[in-house]
Amino acid sequence: MKIIALIKQVPDTSISLKINADGADIEYRDMPWVINPYDEYAVEEALRIKEKHGGNVTVISMGTDRVVDILRSSLAMGADEAVHLKDTIFDGSDAYSTAYILSKAMNLTGYDIILCGKQAVDDGWGAVGPALATILNIPSASSILKLEISQDKKSAAAQREIDEGLEIVEAPLPALFTTQQGINKPRYASIPGIMKAKKKEITAWDAVTLNISPNKIGKNASRINVKKLSYPPVRKRGKILEGDSKAVTKELVNLLRNEAKVV
Repeated sequence: MKIIALIKQVPDTSISLKINADGADIEYRDMPWVINPYDEYAVEEALRIKEKHGGNVTVISMGTDRVVDILRSSLAMGADEAVHLKDTIFDGSDAYSTAYILSKAMNLTGYDIILCGKQAVDDGWGAVGPALATILNIPSASSILKLEISQDKKSAAAQREIDEGLEIVEAPLPALFTTQQGINKPRYASIPGIMKAKKKEITAWDAVTLNISPNKIGKNASRINVKKLSYPPVRKRGKILEGDSKAVTKELVNLLRNEAKVV
């Protein structure tokens, strides 16, 4: 089986983010970067499918030279191949343009199963996976919690949460699935895996290799443009009510009625 895991490098959200001077993006200077957590579940699921059904796992990421770090970490986990989509004309691509670029890469790699995170934690759009499936004209299921491949490797059944409980969807392969927290627990890379990953070659493809016209991608071709970012409004400090229960209850009712206006 040809298993593809799409990964993205995102700012480490454990630190405070700052908005840059023009107010339309995050300040990325000196920012620590990590693999998108939802994409890490995709890599782990790809490896588990390979271990159970055989095949080859290829990880693909688009971006500057720094994304090599997450490609190598995925190789250290056990991926067989890594592809770096790198070209300055890719910069500024929105979700659809990114999906278009990835679709061109899929045409070169081939695929039976495509896995990616349900969304990236930096923008939260959750649109690249479904858009890619649409461009490739293959079935997709989002935010899955379980994935089972049939014995003949011609179809897959995915489980996901819905308001009423759990839903099981079946799809013929090839198909695309987006992963979320709960589907698995990503493994740690072993020391031998890390050493092997350092020596593995990472394939680099640019727009020429992918046969992509510059007017179809990048910032100028993007259908979505961010005009402004802003910080959440500062929340008012809460009030601590002290005294006996009768007095506190009376004051609480007064605040709910006259300030919060909820009763």
